[in-house]
Amino acid sequence: MQNTKPAIILSRPQMGENIGAAARAMANFGLTDLRLVAPRDGWPNQRAVDMASGAFDHIPAPQIFNTLEDAIADLQCVYATTARHRDMIKPVLTPAAAAQDAQRRVKDDEKAGFVFGAERTGLTNDETALCTAIIQIPTNPAFSSLNLAQAVLLVAHHIHEAQDNTAEYVLQHGDSPPASREYFENFFGRLEEELEIGGFFSAQDLKPTMLRNIRNMFVRADLSEQEVNTLQGMVSALIGKKKREKKAG
Repeated sequence: MQNTKPAIILSRPQMGENIGAAARAMANFGLTDLRLVAPRDGWPNQRAVDMASGAFDHIPAPQIFNTLEDAIADLQCVYATTARHRDMIKPVLTPAAAAQDAQRRVKDDEKAGFVFGAERTGLTNDETALCTAIIQIPTNPAFSSLNLAQAVLLVAHHIHEAQDNTAEYVLQHGDSPPASREYFENFFGRLEEELEIGGFFSAQDLKPTMLRNIRNMFVRADLSEQEVNTLQGMVSALIGKKKREKKAG
């Protein structure tokens, strides 16, 4: 079965620890295609395995290549991750935009990959020239250096977000469903009546505006049925207290 998610390619990585941390970041976000180009300390690498904290139980061992050309030979679109401006004409994307573009290409049965350079020097101009587009991660201009594994983590997160359908905002109502407008209006009508009886609307010309503001406060809260029931109980308690005081007086 073809891997439908982008590949992560580490070109000339120096430290096994960074390879392991990158693998861990990939496993965090469901990426499984790790490719290494001429790792300095070779493969397998125990320091990488130790740093991966079990990530290689979830993703296959990396494929090893002698050159970047070989590592990306089967890919249609390759993104070069670099902090430096390059004197070449290429599209420059943010990580989020690149992830969206890669997702679109994967849906069209293309294969995409994200390339990261060596820790000390990053990608060379020749390596960058092999890639379709450049990713530049927005960072503090005064200190733009990222650890290799940090860069992989950030890009992997954006790739995951591009594939994820999780709603950006969810209000959990627990076991109680959201209150329908009718359910809410039954409460609000009763509240308005009691506020009127209690003399809250002392300036009648301002009553429509005041009611609108009160309604907006409750509607903005996106109340559940249980919460509306609680408000109903609060109104009932205040009415009961008022009747008891009146009777006692």
